[in-house]
Amino acid sequence: MSALILALVAGAVVGLALGALGGGGSVLAVPALIYLLGFTPAAATTASLVIVTVTSLTALYAHARAGNVRWRAGAAFAAAGLVPAALAGAAAARLPQAVLTVTFAVVAALAALKMLRPGDPAGAADRKVRPGRAAGAGAGLGALTGLLGVGGGFLAVPALVTVLAFEMRAAVGTSLLVITANSLASLATRSGAAVSLDWAVIGPFVATAVLGAWDGKRLAAKVSGPRLQRVFAVVLLAVAAFMLADAVT
Repeated sequence: MSALILALVAGAVVGLALGALGGGGSVLAVPALIYLLGFTPAAATTASLVIVTVTSLTALYAHARAGNVRWRAGAAFAAAGLVPAALAGAAAARLPQAVLTVTFAVVAALAALKMLRPGDPAGAADRKVRPGRAAGAGAGLGALTGLLGVGGGFLAVPALVTVLAFEMRAAVGTSLLVITANSLASLATRSGAAVSLDWAVIGPFVATAVLGAWDGKRLAAKVSGPRLQRVFAVVLLAVAAFMLADAVT
């Protein structure tokens, strides 16, 4: 029963993050599955993709109704990451679990630090979008999704802001399209892997995550973009520090 309660609470937090921030769901889901629910890193990364895929679809629908999704640019950005996500997903099965954990934490910390830097809104609005740079960013996000079992939203949001010059709300909504596409590509590769998943835990986790995503969308409508960005960064940094400390002790 305690595992069920933990799954329900963790799922609600993950859904809230995805709905409000357009990312951060899987970076919270993976450590929750490992440290609270006893999953192995391999099982946690695969389970998180299931959770984040379903939750992202729910949050994407809500943001699309609000007009926060740029479909053509988002689809092109996501398409660049599909093949890298599949290839990296296959490679992840051959890496030691400790390496995956440390890499996960380092990437999350770097993303958080980047988000905490003060930006230049005027410069972002005037920046020219370079297709090559956008394709490279999309491919990199796809590779990280496949390797670390994350949706990539915690990197997709800053990438859409800095590379495609999206304003924050459009980046949040569009990132959900990128998350869903990359997660599905990675799951397709991982489907043949011999990883045992506890669906009695994953099911309730997904259910409360979906409900939390709707509350997160309402929260995003009430809080300013810069404040969302700061909250996003602080959460990422805290999770990364905890995982790094655990890995080296």
